[in-house]
Amino acid sequence: MHHPYSRYRVRLFWDFSRILFVPSLLFYAILSATRVRLGLLAAPTYLAFLFLAGYTRNLFVQTEQARKAYRVGGRLPPQVVGKWPGNFDIMLKLAKAARTRYIGDIYLDFFEEYKCTTLNLRLLWTDMIITMDEEHIKFVLATGFNHFWRGRRQKERLETFLGDGIFNRDDEHRALARPYFARDRTSDFELFEKYSLATISVAAQSAIAGVPVEVQDLYSRFSIDSAAEFLFGEHLDTLHGSLPVAGKSAMSVKGSATDDDFGSFVQAFERSQEITTNRARRGYFWPVKEIFKDEAVPHADVISRYLEPIVSRALAHKSTMKRAGLHASADQNTFLEYLTDSTEDPKVIRDQLLNILLASRDTTSCLLTYVTYFMAMHPQVTRKMRAEVLEHCGRHGAPTFDNIKSLRYVHAVINETLRLFPPVPINIRESRENGVLLPNSDPTYPDPDPQPLYFPGSTIVMYFPMHAQRNKALWGPDADEFDPDRWLDERLRKYTDNPMMYTPFSGGPRICLGQNYARNEASYFLVRLLQEFDTFTLASDVQPEGSLPPSEWKTGRGRQPMEKIWPAYAMTLFVKGGLWIRLGKAADGN
Repeated sequence: MHHPYSRYRVRLFWDFSRILFVPSLLFYAILSATRVRLGLLAAPTYLAFLFLAGYTRNLFVQTEQARKAYRVGGRLPPQVVGKWPGNFDIMLKLAKAARTRYIGDIYLDFFEEYKCTTLNLRLLWTDMIITMDEEHIKFVLATGFNHFWRGRRQKERLETFLGDGIFNRDDEHRALARPYFARDRTSDFELFEKYSLATISVAAQSAIAGVPVEVQDLYSRFSIDSAAEFLFGEHLDTLHGSLPVAGKSAMSVKGSATDDDFGSFVQAFERSQEITTNRARRGYFWPVKEIFKDEAVPHADVISRYLEPIVSRALAHKSTMKRAGLHASADQNTFLEYLTDSTEDPKVIRDQLLNILLASRDTTSCLLTYVTYFMAMHPQVTRKMRAEVLEHCGRHGAPTFDNIKSLRYVHAVINETLRLFPPVPINIRESRENGVLLPNSDPTYPDPDPQPLYFPGSTIVMYFPMHAQRNKALWGPDADEFDPDRWLDERLRKYTDNPMMYTPFSGGPRICLGQNYARNEASYFLVRLLQEFDTFTLASDVQPEGSLPPSEWKTGRGRQPMEKIWPAYAMTLFVKGGLWIRLGKAADGN
């Protein structure tokens, strides 16, 4: 498989030429022109000159940015000031916090310290804007959409893993997928039924045996099996593979590990996500750590070996059909067949499949995992959901589209879960070449300065849907509480008056193409799950060592004191060590 890593080395070469070589040549030229002989002072003088050159360059950049901001009637975002040059200490804090603290908590520290919801971290003298400001997020995603894009830096970080797929591009690659997901696909329910029953059968065996089941892993298998048939027309049947065993399975990057072929694929898939997330935390100069070896390459190769036979079969099938003068019905095409009709480039097809598979697997499994977590934490919610399911769908009947639409409380639970735990809790964009003004807005920290903020061109913008969706200034003093009724009573008006305060599937032109598929799949599965089981209990005693919340969370802010699991993030949200649950099988007639 071809990897684009050489481009990173070229970029680093030019960066270090700008930072080191040019000042070095200037230093040499000055010494030659003045004929000064420094002797033993040469090395310290050279280092001092490099520092002065860097300081001068940094001062010039910031002065120029401030000048541009003033010229358009704006001001630069407040800047986090660390103790070490280049805010290197801040970068180390971010790396440590990712391993030890509640997801995104360190960013809340910065917002609280500087009393604002948009800041510049300025890591290694490179701008990195962070924001939980609802109006600024809205501007990035929707009202100012044309001023932002995925950006060169994000594409660079994700290239080895996601290639030219939909989540790493802004152009025609995304347009390629849109028509397929715009279809009215009522046949999806047949797949939901098939894989829901298969998944529940596996869970029922654990319930009958009285042993906990790792539902995050189970839901991932449900999602990937149904997605594989939906997207590829392939039967992976991961549900009947090697499953995690309570008290014995090792902890993987994003849950529990298994040792079969599928387990190898999943570990490579999740490790790639972790690597790209760590690259973002290290900032602009992340390739320095990987200068001799792209950490994502071996995992990308495992993923490629898993997907390439699927792509080869699809292209061979297309060739056979073409020679026979046959064409598949447009309504019956899988996404893979749709792609082969659009292109015969195996890399484009593989990249698109991988990107869509990432969304299909992670979005649905994350949603179902956290809904189950809340059902275990709030038995009264489970009872209310189950009563509604039995009323509208019966004890055994397969739900219809109309049944699903009528489940108001189940949908409220889904909405509330997505509010507190959006599948992508942290996201990134990059401002385009010209700077852009953003309005002042967020009532969290009222800003006396009326000037709008100015984002310099080609600047990373990291925004936090999870923080915005837990913001008490937007959602009320109970914003950290799990309360599905907020979607059914007068509090719903807050959202209907301002829909962009809730963006679990993103928003604007780049809103998730498969959000309806994910919601329908999750709703369908929950009906079948609640028909079969009536109690869900956390099995904290079998959680892998190191996967339970640390004791210091008990005195933390927000949801930290409430959590019984460790929410974590690597491109998408997951539960550290998996979610181990004891399922209670409902008695017949109940």
